[in-house]
Amino acid sequence: MALANNKKVRFDYEILETITAGIELLGLEVKSLRTHTIGLDSAYVTIRGGEAYVVQMGIPPYQPSNTPDDYDPMRIRKLILTKQEIRKLADIESSKGLTIVPLRVYNKGRKMKVDIAVVRGKKKYDKRETIKKRETDRDIQRTLKGE
Repeated sequence: MALANNKKVRFDYEILETITAGIELLGLEVKSLRTHTIGLDSAYVTIRGGEAYVVQMGIPPYQPSNTPDDYDPMRIRKLILTKQEIRKLADIESSKGLTIVPLRVYNKGRKMKVDIAVVRGKKKYDKRETIKKRETDRDIQRTLKGE
């Protein structure tokens, strides 16, 4: 079950590849995620020192009055990946024009997972084509529904 989706990624970027990763969270963050409160809009993945981290992913506290004073909702969170996946992502990150962003956060049993994607930014005309295609698909569905 998806706890959060980053819908804007599919519009703004061309998805080249997806990878599933685990994520290290605090207990209060897991509780907050289960209430579907998370901000993935400006989040991205970076590789530092042979480890992958997700940056700018906002998880507000579950109970603000019971949250520790030093809790930072925008803190950097570590992703759990294999060494081969991290090496591959590091090569991708160093190449020009490609970005790594989280697509969705979900739970698989008791574990929290993140789908991350290697993306390339779309140009303005590509976005217009996406809008045009979406509108024609809607028109077709309406006409089929009316018959």
